Amino acid sequence: MGKVVVLTTGGTIASVASSQDGLYSSGRLTGSELLGMQDLGLACAVDIESVFQLPSNHLTFDLLLALRDRAAQALADPEVDGVAVTHGTDTLEESCYFLDLTLDSDKPVVMTGSQRVPSELGTDSFVNIRQAVLAAASPQTRGMGVLVLFNERLYTARRVRKMHAFNPQAFTSFGYGYVGYVDKADVAVYQKPVSRERHAPRSPFPRVEIFKATLGGDGALIDAAVAAGAQGLVLEGEGRGHIPPAACEAVSRAVAAGVAVVVTTTCEEGRVYPVYDFAGGVRDLTARGAIPGGDYDAKKARVKLAVLLASGVADPAALARAFAA
Repeated sequence: MGKVVVLTTGGTIASVASSQDGLYSSGRLTGSELLGMQDLGLACAVDIESVFQLPSNHLTFDLLLALRDRAAQALADPEVDGVAVTHGTDTLEESCYFLDLTLDSDKPVVMTGSQRVPSELGTDSFVNIRQAVLAAASPQTRGMGVLVLFNERLYTARRVRKMHAFNPQAFTSFGYGYVGYVDKADVAVYQKPVSRERHAPRSPFPRVEIFKATLGGDGALIDAAVAAGAQGLVLEGEGRGHIPPAACEAVSRAVAAGVAVVVTTTCEEGRVYPVYDFAGGVRDLTARGAIPGGDYDAKKARVKLAVLLASGVADPAALARAFAA
């Protein structure tokens, strides 16, 4: 085996207990301190760099761009086989998709984290790190984009979702499943994505907000997002992508103001599709200028919309093609 670069960013996996109140201080451990706590028994060479030491809910698009740049630099080194990234679990599903959309390399990038801090009984920190490194070093994972390794399973960035607040089986891919696994030192892949997108953000990331449809809701929050300067809006509709009729005029106002509006569904499986002719249905929303978001969940759609807009893709037809992929 060759060499893997491990980039650490903080999160539970780098946390320590406070001596005063028993709560945890997130991201206190550097990468060298974290990986030095236990012999991981790795056959490959490992370079370690602490990029951030933050809880993952503190991350921003600009910080993720800095992480992307550091990962791209490591991947460009011909001696490096792949990159492993440790990350907090709260926003891991968003960060991995951001990197998947913006990194241009066929070498593996594997992200992981933990649900239990390194000093906690039964911690999942070290097995997840070890297996993420093994997956990043494996030729099996080349060309798959960014992957998430958690609890021995591999997931694609496009489909992975956090499903549990504290259990070590924290992630899944609803309707699609995991694409492989790491068993001891063996990496096995039995599914691969059929396509992958790559985009190059070149302007500041715009404000993109999520509006969650609820029973009896109206468009006040949509209007507020537009007034606050949002350039993109993701509607997390119910069922096939439906929103309350009282919110529809706010959607029209947002589109008229030049805001890109994408419709998603709150359901774990299935896609947005025009089935009904009522106010707030998908046919109504697309007639008002909204874009169907396929089977994207709202958080992934927000990441994608922000990356597209920052990459200069703003034409509604181009955005519609991107979300139809």
